[in-house]
Amino acid sequence: MFSRAFSSEVQPVELARKLAKEMDAHKTAGIARVYVPNEYMVYLSKADRAKLEGYERSLEQELSGYLLEHARRRNYDLLTRPAVEFKTDERLRLGEFGIQTRLVKPPAHEGESPRQGEEGHTMVYSAVREAAPQADPQPAAVATRAVVGLDDRRYVLEGPRATIGRSKDADCVLRDPNVSRRHAELRQGGSGEWTIADLGSTNGVKVNGRRVSSTRLNPGDQVTLGTITFLFDIEQ
Repeated sequence: MFSRAFSSEVQPVELARKLAKEMDAHKTAGIARVYVPNEYMVYLSKADRAKLEGYERSLEQELSGYLLEHARRRNYDLLTRPAVEFKTDERLRLGEFGIQTRLVKPPAHEGESPRQGEEGHTMVYSAVREAAPQADPQPAAVATRAVVGLDDRRYVLEGPRATIGRSKDADCVLRDPNVSRRHAELRQGGSGEWTIADLGSTNGVKVNGRRVSSTRLNPGDQVTLGTITFLFDIEQ
């Protein structure tokens, strides 16, 4: 509240100067903008208010335009065009007045756009809602191929599954009587790794000399099916 006593009645030019002073005094700094009040209540004595009879509304509009121009000159931002309204305060004497400022968000009813000041000076931005936490992304599948290396042959097998056995329908054919028709299966994982699983063979599966039913393979592992041993590798 700003109040000042004068020896005579309140003059409009003095009101304009003090309104601009109140705008300067109540600015709020944002990230990249400086906001100022957009609502101004001017309290007058009963005698001063009576002298405005007949042109009060016009004076309110004139003072509003003066504040709008002042905001433009100072590069202030307004949520709406400044509103000036006169009110009577019985406690004030002739020549005294009070100014009360407020920064008021404009109403936004359904179907109604927020009001703006002239020449795009008042933009109203909604608060950014915090984004919902995102699930951790799944690792992308890695394309690899299994390599079965024998003394005289080299099989490059695509995933996700490849059978090894004596059958001509196997992906990797081992022509040995100690190898079952469908002896084992190579299986590719999502990150490009490979495992080998025994398919119920007669003579079983060994990896680096140890019998297994299913295990993960690493490049350089020696895999034995029956009496045949091959060198396992992975090709990117």
